[in-house]
Amino acid sequence: MSTSGVLIHCLSLYCMHETHRIDAFTLHSQEMAQSRPCPLLWVRPLRCMVDERLDVRVHGLLPGVRVTLHALLHTEDGDFWEGFGHYISDDSGTVTVCKDASLGGSYEGVKPMGLLWSMKPIPGSRTGLRFRKKDVYTPIDVHISVYEDHLNEGFREKCPIASVVAQRWYTAPGIQRVNVTEKGLKATLYIPPGPGPFPAVLDLWGGGGGLVEYRSALLASRGYVALALEYIGRVNAVGKSYQVDNDYFEAAYTVLVQHPQVCPERIAILGLSFGVSVTLGMAAYSSVIKPRCVVCVSGSHIMPVNGSLADVFAEIKKNVMNTRYDEEKRIIWRDLLLPIPDDPSKKVEMGRIKCPILLIVGEDDQNWPASESAEDMKQMMEQAGNSHLLTVLSYPGAGHLIEPPYSPHCRASNFMLAETRNKVVVLWGGQTEPHSRAQEDSWHKTLAFLEQHLYSNMSH
Repeated sequence: MSTSGVLIHCLSLYCMHETHRIDAFTLHSQEMAQSRPCPLLWVRPLRCMVDERLDVRVHGLLPGVRVTLHALLHTEDGDFWEGFGHYISDDSGTVTVCKDASLGGSYEGVKPMGLLWSMKPIPGSRTGLRFRKKDVYTPIDVHISVYEDHLNEGFREKCPIASVVAQRWYTAPGIQRVNVTEKGLKATLYIPPGPGPFPAVLDLWGGGGGLVEYRSALLASRGYVALALEYIGRVNAVGKSYQVDNDYFEAAYTVLVQHPQVCPERIAILGLSFGVSVTLGMAAYSSVIKPRCVVCVSGSHIMPVNGSLADVFAEIKKNVMNTRYDEEKRIIWRDLLLPIPDDPSKKVEMGRIKCPILLIVGEDDQNWPASESAEDMKQMMEQAGNSHLLTVLSYPGAGHLIEPPYSPHCRASNFMLAETRNKVVVLWGGQTEPHSRAQEDSWHKTLAFLEQHLYSNMSH
C-alpha cells in the first residue's frame, strides 16, 4: 500500500472512531437530559384577590443555578409593567421566594411580594404612568416566568424555562355593581352577595376627580356595601364643570342609609387626599352625616370651616406661590397648606368629631402636609378631650398615594388639572420598598379597624 493509501486508511479509522465517540456522547447527553426533571414554576393561589399574598417557588433546578424570576402585566391602557428578582437555587435545586433573598433586579432581599410591588413600566414606555384598574370585573393577569441566569433587560427576546399566569381580582364572586344617579349623584354601589344587611363605606377619592371604583369593589369583596362617589370635575348639561356642595355628600350618605341591604347605623367614610377634607368636614359639621367611624389617608384638616369645596380650592389657590418643583420639574404641592394655621376658622374643629378616626400618614408625602396635619389634629383632640378616638399610622418613607397592597408604587405621575384640563406631572413621594410596606400594613389595619367598629356586636 502506498504512503498516501496508508494515510487515507488511518484517517478513515480515526473518523470512524470519532463518529462512534460523538454518537456515544450524544446518547449520554440525551439520557442525562431525560433523567433530569424539567424546572417547575409553582405559584399558589393561581386565582385570588389583589390583597392576598402569592407563594412562588421554582423546583427541579440543579443546585447553585442562577435564575431570574420575572412578573409582567399588560394594562387596559396597553402599557406593560414588570418586576423581577435574581435568585440562586438551594442545595435541593429549589427557589422559594418567601424564604430566599433576591440578589438584584427591581428589589433585593427576602421580599415575598416584591415581584408585584416593585413593578415599573418597561423601558420605552410612556412617561408619567400610574397603575389603576378600571374594569374590576376582569382580573389582572400576571405572567410570571423563570429565565436562566441573572437578567436585567431583554426579557422579550429570551425564552423562559417556565411560565405561569396568576389571576388577581378586585371583585369576589357574586359582587353586585349598581350605577347610582338618584339625587343628582354620579356614583357606583358595590354590594356583597347575600341578603345582608351589611355595614357600608362611603368611598371618597381625591383631587384627580373621576369615578374610581377598584377600592370600593375590594371593600365589597371584604363584606361591606361600598359607594364610590364622583364629586370633583362634575359637568352640567351644557358641559360646564361645577363644584358640588355639602348637600351632595349628604345625599350620597342618605342613599346608603336608606338602602335595604345596609345597616343604617353602621356606615363609615373612607377618604384619600382631598377626600379627607370632605370626610372630616362632614363628620364635624353635618347634621345628616353621622359616621360610625372614619378612615383618612394622606390628607389634612386645613379648610375654611363650614365652607364648600369651592372655598377649599380658593384657600389652596391663595398659596399657589408656594408650589415647588424637583430637579425633574415635577410639581410639589405639600407647601400649599403650610404653615399649619393657628386661626381656628381655617381648620376643622376636631373636638366636634365623636367617632373613631384612623389617620394614615406617609412621612414622605410630597402632595399634602399629612404629617404636620396629623400632629396638629392630635394636639387639637388632646385639648378637646377626645384624643382617645384617634389612631395614627405614620410610615417613614411612604408617599401620598397609599393604595391597597401589592399595587406598584407610584412616586410621580401625570395629573390633569380639573379646571384648565392641562396635564402636569405631580410628585407624590415615597420610596418603593417602605411605601409598599405601608400599603400592606395600612390596608390590613384599615380592614381590622372597620371590622372592629362596623361589625362588632352585630347580629344577623
